[in-house]
Amino acid sequence: MSSRTRSDPGDWREGIDAVDAAIIDGYQSGFPIEERPFRALGEALEIEEDDALERVQRLQEQGVFRRFGAVLNPPVIGSSTLAAVKAPEDRFDDIADTINGYQQVNHNYARDHEWNMWFVVTAGSRETRDEILAEIEAETGCTVLVLPMLTDYYIDLEFPVVNSDSFARESADQRSAEQASGDAASLEDGTDASATRISEDAAGDLSRFDAALLLEIQDGFPLTKTPYRDIADALEAHLTESVGVDRVVEAITRLQDNGCIKRIGCIVNHVVTGFDANCMVVWDVPDERLDEWGERVGSLPYVTLCYHRPRRPDLEWGYNLFTMIHGRDEAAVDEKIDELASEYLPVTHERLYSTATLKQTGAQYENLVGDD
Repeated sequence: MSSRTRSDPGDWREGIDAVDAAIIDGYQSGFPIEERPFRALGEALEIEEDDALERVQRLQEQGVFRRFGAVLNPPVIGSSTLAAVKAPEDRFDDIADTINGYQQVNHNYARDHEWNMWFVVTAGSRETRDEILAEIEAETGCTVLVLPMLTDYYIDLEFPVVNSDSFARESADQRSAEQASGDAASLEDGTDASATRISEDAAGDLSRFDAALLLEIQDGFPLTKTPYRDIADALEAHLTESVGVDRVVEAITRLQDNGCIKRIGCIVNHVVTGFDANCMVVWDVPDERLDEWGERVGSLPYVTLCYHRPRRPDLEWGYNLFTMIHGRDEAAVDEKIDELASEYLPVTHERLYSTATLKQTGAQYENLVGDD
């Protein structure tokens, strides 16, 4: 059964030293893609290979890391959408269980709004995705609000957590403010927030090997001294062909370059590390200002997500720009939302705080890339 209580991160900093902090905040991406990545990490941090591996293993056991490996990019590999339902309180848990039972649902959150359950569906095609949404609607008896991403302005859940900041990227915001010369643009951190159109019919043109590789790594890399060699050995057993570590390294590098993989690193659990005051804010932006305002807001250092989704007037949903702010303190997050509303987005908006994590996994790709 699902819980509607917020997680208590506890004192996760106990036992964290400067080297741990360097791994947590410095290797959420950019982890070495080579046969002995923990040896390279150890050399960079001036520690032994065994120590580097053991630290990552311990941090994962403590829940600071959800996994070690690749963050895959669902809109490039398959067809993905955000969706929501109005779940009656007396059926809330049953509806959550039904939705979470779909392998293609990888995120599901309770939010403080009449549309109170928000989830992501990722499938191998738009047709399959829409079939799943129709099944959910029929099984739950709830109308499904379907909101595919149309434009990506900025999406990144990689940010420092070893600090006492009230919201994600607060330190970056302070640095930007110190450099400010008075104009609004100086508050931006130089991040690329240019508009990137997303097709609902996008699907990666994957070879048999690349598809098998993505399936093998979707839940994380092996936490060993030789994760890429271990992946190669597993692929050899599945594909019944010779697969060397060099081929795996080359393929992962290429899949990152073409956007199927977003990043390689230690995936931080933001709730465990205290960033559980997370608010999705939806805005009714004039269509003619959408790219201008979306790019501007997406480049602000405290905005962790910014994207365009369609209005659904038939369901009385009139919002077309979504932003996320991740914080440890609701008051600080609200202050930033007030700043967005007064200085950047002077339009009607609503604040949808998450109240519970109902499901959170990486997207599962068996039905995206096909089974051999």
